[in-house]
Amino acid sequence: MDEPNKGSKFIFSSWVVCYQITRLLALTCYALLLLPVLIQAEPWRRSTSRLGKPLTVDDGMIYSCSGKFLYVFTSNGSIASNIHLNYTCNGSITPVYGGKGKVYIIAENKVLRINSLSVVASDPAVELLFGNETTGGTSDEILGLSASMLTSSVYVNIKNKGFFAYSLRGRLRWSALPVLNQFGYSQGCNKNVTDCYFTSSPVFDSCESSVYISNSEGELYSISARRPHFKWIQDLSLFDKVFTATPGNNGFLYVTVPAKAILLGLDAFTGDVLWEVNIGPLSYAEQSPVVDSNGWVSIGSLDGFLYSISPAGILKKFAKASPLNSVIQVSPVLDCSGYAVYISQTEMEGKSSRVIGNYTFVSAMKPKSVVFSLLVPATETFYWSETYPGEFVSNLSQSDLQKFNVDEEIVLTFIAAAKIGNPLPCRSNNLKLAFSCSELRPKSISVYTGNERAILLFLLFETIILVVLAIIVRFCWIFWGKQKLRNQDLGKFLDKRQSLRLKKKEYDNTISELEKKAAKEATSSNVLENLSNLVREREGIERKLSTTYSLGKDGISSLSKPVLPIFDKKTRSYSFRGSKSESVTIFHTHSTTSDDESGPETNSEQDFDFPKEIELVANDEKGKGKAIEETEISSSEDNNEWEASYDSSSGISPGFHDSFHDVNMLPSRGGKTWLFRRRSLSSTT
Repeated sequence: MDEPNKGSKFIFSSWVVCYQITRLLALTCYALLLLPVLIQAEPWRRSTSRLGKPLTVDDGMIYSCSGKFLYVFTSNGSIASNIHLNYTCNGSITPVYGGKGKVYIIAENKVLRINSLSVVASDPAVELLFGNETTGGTSDEILGLSASMLTSSVYVNIKNKGFFAYSLRGRLRWSALPVLNQFGYSQGCNKNVTDCYFTSSPVFDSCESSVYISNSEGELYSISARRPHFKWIQDLSLFDKVFTATPGNNGFLYVTVPAKAILLGLDAFTGDVLWEVNIGPLSYAEQSPVVDSNGWVSIGSLDGFLYSISPAGILKKFAKASPLNSVIQVSPVLDCSGYAVYISQTEMEGKSSRVIGNYTFVSAMKPKSVVFSLLVPATETFYWSETYPGEFVSNLSQSDLQKFNVDEEIVLTFIAAAKIGNPLPCRSNNLKLAFSCSELRPKSISVYTGNERAILLFLLFETIILVVLAIIVRFCWIFWGKQKLRNQDLGKFLDKRQSLRLKKKEYDNTISELEKKAAKEATSSNVLENLSNLVREREGIERKLSTTYSLGKDGISSLSKPVLPIFDKKTRSYSFRGSKSESVTIFHTHSTTSDDESGPETNSEQDFDFPKEIELVANDEKGKGKAIEETEISSSEDNNEWEASYDSSSGISPGFHDSFHDVNMLPSRGGKTWLFRRRSLSSTT
């Protein structure tokens, strides 16, 4: 019984083994059939060795590390040289170029300096700039690295330790912590001092000579590149605590907030936020934009668009392929001229997106093809475009790059280094920086840090107050300089002014009534004469109110000076002298006729009105014509002293009529003779 059971078990086991072998062979054949298709789809993904982030220099050489080697590639994908590092490099951090063939990389939390141009055996190709051997202790995590040929310094950010500046030879120059006491005040980490540290990789701004770095509390620092001095600190935690800073080297600093898909434009001099633009969702948190020489900042998005923003914050979106089923997973690469960018746009078999809260999630199926293009954002011009598989990418797949697992970023870097489809002339990095720095706008330093609107309103109010005070001072100076105020106090002056105003009002009412009466019915000559007298008296009051008793400056009377009488107890004579040496003498005697309606004035300040009219008839010696001129002689206003002396000396009683008895005619300078027609004159005192 045991032998048959053993036979059946053996047969069953053999059948299972055959089945497994057949299945394995079938899967192997299927894989061999699909291998050419996979190789043709993405030939740069055939190896497990992955290249790190690339660095391109002016001569077109590309530096990238993988494992314990640093590789130097030419633009066609060939390996020019490889350097053994003895340490495993950190491929997620881009190598930093220090000039003259010096490259700085991070490997196992150490900073290595590689001399790629070392040809002498005595010159070491790899030097340890910072690490265990120099510090004598365990290495801490290095979060970022930057170098500057302008200051000949290498900047290193060490987690929980601080920010350090080294010379190119490895000597420590200075260090800074997130919290710095300057002038007795604490700066930085205002919300959490104990657990605050620098978290980002430092980036250098050549135009401002500043280093930008952020801390764990969402604060962005601008630190002087030559000493531990904080130029400004901007709190961006309202947007998010995780962001990426990109210097524009043109007076702007660009901050990418991946969680909220926002791109901020900051003033590199003050740290103020100048504009804020919403962009599409990003593929990874460390994705950063690229800035061209025209000042446009560009970044790709998973929605298939390239977002380009001008220095003024104007947004433009570009897509060479249809953005409906395409994504941009890597940052664009700047070309050698500095004006254009290379873009990699991947077309997918399907794509869907959904918005949850403030976040947008994009899901896509496997890729179909990749479209590479060259764009100048400032002019919206596409110079070149190629869909994979293309000639150049196919050549790259046959080069030394086939030994590595590369992505779109590596391929895009090699396309830019090879200047594929680029008609623009190349420039060195120094020329690019010189041009972009020359485009900087002059910074106007304002001494006011408060609300500008409130300051302007305060200055306007202050100006109005000063103008009002100036007007008041001017008025007081004129008012207290009046002749009447010098002889009497202010109370009497104001009382006299008020009485004149009341008297003028009475005259206005009386004159209005007489004018209405004269318009309705015929009036006698006495009424008209009274109306004329009232008008003259009102005019005299108005002159006083506008000159002597005005609140302003004393006015100069437009009337002529009073005519002084020549008195011989029987007759009175008046002498006139014109502007052209013309002389006229008038003699008249008293008349017994008096005006019953006129009486003495009760107001001592009232003018002496002398309404006499003299008609002058000019006879031309050549007999060419005659001219008649009427001259009105009136006394100066407010000349009470002259009136009193004249009345006492002449003995004129109220109401008299004077008649001309004789006329003295004198020839004028122009050969004319003046004749005076006799006319009865009347005056009242």
